[in-house]
Amino acid sequence: MADVSQKSGPLAFLTGAGLFVLFEIGAYYLLRFATSGLGMSNQMQPENTIVSNWVKTVVFLLLYLALVVTAVLILSNRLPRRHRGQLMGWFYLSLLTGFLLLWPLFD
Repeated sequence: MADVSQKSGPLAFLTGAGLFVLFEIGAYYLLRFATSGLGMSNQMQPENTIVSNWVKTVVFLLLYLALVVTAVLILSNRLPRRHRGQLMGWFYLSLLTGFLLLWPLFD
């Protein structure tokens, strides 16, 4: 029980932040490549729907969510107990980041 009361320090937080950024960059480029064939290349057409590239958006978000949930499930079994407290915070931040990654995907 000694390791339960032990909290992770700032070095563990910085390591988690660095790995989070690397995961997000890798996930973005992997999913950008996976969804590159979807959507229209010219968005300035009069017959566009309200949400242009709807299929590309939904596929990107679903694949991103599957990737993030898989990573959380794997990490929750592999991390030491004192570092698991950070995992849900990074998970929630990753859910928000998934929607923010749509802007560079369509630029």
